[in-house]
Amino acid sequence: MANQNNQILKNTNAQILDEFNASIMFDKELYAQDIKGSIAHSLMLAEQGILTKQEQEAIEAGLLQVKKEIESGEFKFSLAYEDIHMAVETRLTEIIGEPGKRLHTARSRNDQVATDFRLYVQDKSLSIKAQLKELVETFVNVAGKYTTTLIPGMTHLQHAQPLNFGYHLLAYANMFKRDYERFESSYERNNYCPLGSAALAGTPHNINRESSSQKLGFIAPTSHAMDTVSDRDFALEILFNISTTMMHISRISEELILWSSYEFQFVRMSDEYATTSSIMPQKKNPDVPELLRGKTGRVYGNLISLLTVMKGLPLAYNKDTQEDKEGVFDSVKTVEISISILNEVIKNMIVNVDKMQNACKIGHLTATDLADYLVQKQNMPFRTAYYITKDVVALANSLNKDISELNIDEIRSANDELKNVSEEIVMYLDLRNSMNARNSFGGTSSIQTENQIKYFEEWLENR
Repeated sequence: MANQNNQILKNTNAQILDEFNASIMFDKELYAQDIKGSIAHSLMLAEQGILTKQEQEAIEAGLLQVKKEIESGEFKFSLAYEDIHMAVETRLTEIIGEPGKRLHTARSRNDQVATDFRLYVQDKSLSIKAQLKELVETFVNVAGKYTTTLIPGMTHLQHAQPLNFGYHLLAYANMFKRDYERFESSYERNNYCPLGSAALAGTPHNINRESSSQKLGFIAPTSHAMDTVSDRDFALEILFNISTTMMHISRISEELILWSSYEFQFVRMSDEYATTSSIMPQKKNPDVPELLRGKTGRVYGNLISLLTVMKGLPLAYNKDTQEDKEGVFDSVKTVEISISILNEVIKNMIVNVDKMQNACKIGHLTATDLADYLVQKQNMPFRTAYYITKDVVALANSLNKDISELNIDEIRSANDELKNVSEEIVMYLDLRNSMNARNSFGGTSSIQTENQIKYFEEWLENR
């Protein structure tokens, strides 16, 4: 009985170890890249005379059959395969026999997984980049509708100066444009082929790494085999790029949450992207922006996780790097759905123009204009103008008015230095005039906002 129990325990431990060691249940995501890389490798081997033409053709046909079986759901994944590479190779050999055993000539699972994973990251960098272009276009299109709509610009979440809403939205267009450029830059920097690096030191076989690289769409082969098989910078880059994109998504989500509250009422969420409370039927909760904001922490965790895995690894390959893929897969799926959803939220949000413009009459947004006027027209030192403006603000508060609503007599009464001030000062305190006065390059005036929209339209057209 004791021997039987020991055997059961031994079998259980073996199963646990198999599950612990295997990556097949998540790296099966790489099946298409693995098969693509193997076909390119077989073609190169045939070109070099390492495989015969007949062997290569059998291998390629067999690999395409494996791909078809996986995509149809016929293929059965098992822990016995350990990883996607052995799963594909084992099934290939079952289909075509002896030639299937020749496929692994002049490569290692080390350079094979590095190639598969890099192909995946490169593919996803392109697809995420395309999504970001669409998102930038949405922000630009919506911004174009509101280039004259006033909204209070804020610092420290306090009313500061009047902006137009289109200008505010273009801030996010700029953020997502930078995200686009980060993915673009990473793609170009990492577009080099690991295949042929073998375990860590290259291979004695007469291979042609340039041929493999070309077949897989890379610029060239990587230049150092040992660095290549241990490098996961490309994975860290896409995780960082995704984290930065999600940070930007979280920031606009936070503003949408604030803007849709009763305190702001600047925008209203489409019913598709909001829910009612479980016990308070009058409430409409911005659940989708809240989820977008929350998922940002998830992708940050994936970035920190891989940074931590990589920080203490000696050269060359180590099994620790098996932990590189799940976080990337998760972050990719998270950012893809997040960009898609945010795009629809922005397209379908309902903007309350009147609420935005009325909110500009709270907080004395044109106070800085008064100080600038005194500096420019009265030749006052700015600090003097600053304190005089404080007196005007205090007067407006005492009258329960916004500074933009004061008449010339009220302004003159606020401080002795203003007794003879010109009536044109009233125009300087006008909210719309204030917004349009900021006509410097990159400023909030309607003209500058329209110029920025034209810039983005040209940028989008050239992408």
